[in-house]
Amino acid sequence: MVGCEPLSRAELLGLLADRDRVLAGRDAEVAELRAQVAALEQRLARVERLVSRNSGNSSFPPSMDDQPGRPPPQKPGRQAGRRKPGKQPGAPGRHLARRGDPDETVPHFPAGACECGAALADGEDLGVTASCQQVEIPLASAQVIQHDLYAVACRCGRVHRAAAPAGAAAGTVSYGPNLQAWCVFLMVAHAVPVHRCAELIESLTGAKPSPGFVHGMIARAAAAVAMANKAIRALIILAHVVCADETPIRVGPGPKSRKRYLLVACTGLLTYYFLGDRSLETFAAFVLPDLDGVVVVHDRYQNYDAFPGLIHQLCAQHLLRDLADAAETYPDAHWPVQITQALQGLIRAANTARRQGLPAIPAEVAGPLIHACEHGVILGLGQLPKVAGRKQSPCRALLQCLRDRQDDVLRFATDLRIPPTSNQAERDVRPAKTQEKISGRLRSEQATRHRYAIRGYISTAAKHGENVLTVVRDAITGNPWMPPIPDPP
Repeated sequence: MVGCEPLSRAELLGLLADRDRVLAGRDAEVAELRAQVAALEQRLARVERLVSRNSGNSSFPPSMDDQPGRPPPQKPGRQAGRRKPGKQPGAPGRHLARRGDPDETVPHFPAGACECGAALADGEDLGVTASCQQVEIPLASAQVIQHDLYAVACRCGRVHRAAAPAGAAAGTVSYGPNLQAWCVFLMVAHAVPVHRCAELIESLTGAKPSPGFVHGMIARAAAAVAMANKAIRALIILAHVVCADETPIRVGPGPKSRKRYLLVACTGLLTYYFLGDRSLETFAAFVLPDLDGVVVVHDRYQNYDAFPGLIHQLCAQHLLRDLADAAETYPDAHWPVQITQALQGLIRAANTARRQGLPAIPAEVAGPLIHACEHGVILGLGQLPKVAGRKQSPCRALLQCLRDRQDDVLRFATDLRIPPTSNQAERDVRPAKTQEKISGRLRSEQATRHRYAIRGYISTAAKHGENVLTVVRDAITGNPWMPPIPDPP
């Protein structure tokens, strides 16, 4: 050490001891800073994970993708051989076709005078040289129709009086079933708020129903479709496959954050709603306890596993979202890509086999894809060892689900009556999300139950190809549309 030659051995030892103490203190500070950096890295990774949630890698709805600070889902580029956007070959097209039997024919003749000064009205009629058609709707104007109820006396002396039309009573003034049907149609089918619905009716027809009358139509229509909903529920129980889902909605007075849950059980021809929460008591009051031996396609929510009679098909779309999140969490890992490609290959093979009328995916097609999926799960479990004493990471839990519930994941490959996803249920709960975006929340739980009783009725009718406005009017007049009972297998 330079400059330390005059120092004694004891003094040198003292300097070395001081230096060791300083270095030890710095080492302690460095270790503390490293621990803080590691903790901050973990917090940053957690924040980035939470912020990266979108509709592509989680169950978030697409409406949340445009929130501030949340990156939109990355859409892969279109690959060669994939279908092009727009109308697909063989899909039925629509166009405005000319009709050979128009409802009305309006003749148009030239008007004015010729260059020679003669009036064109006096010219010779040479017939129709061209024609054009317009599809038009007449301007509607509400009419007051008085129904006179006559009485007749029979020869026997008995007097008989004519019955009042549906929805009316003698000596009263009321709105007719067409106007009532429009109120229900606008509020329930198109989520138009009550006051705006009254304004629309006034603008379109000239009638001026009060907001109270318009809102009261929801309860009246719900009572009118009660028997139809009982039939829908019974047919849901008898179905072979049912898609189920749940979505939060804000309902009732109080804080805007008050949440209820709307549950749906549906098929390609049936829709049944139930308002409650995500508790096991609500699921037990729903249709699930009666679905003994029915395949239920769902999103892996734990309450579905509480009913031993159900046969499960885990929604492949939710699994693919979780795999997309795993690929973002572990960008260098191969297992998320391998499992994703295998699942997507099985879904495409199922669609192809279904179009060919086969009962299941051929074994020579499904075997290699199932093998790839199984080995992807084994590879992932080897790279993400189980952590004792605490909850496993989401990716590890996903891999354990794919391993332990393989039959529930791949059931659609052996029975093509089973869809691989619960997209049908997600489509049927989408009106609730639209309603919430328009109106924010519904003030009354009872009115919300009425609203979705009507919604289940018109959704089922629409799936059968019925006109929604017509079936609403039929229900109001006391003749609700009923779902057809299928023939026994």
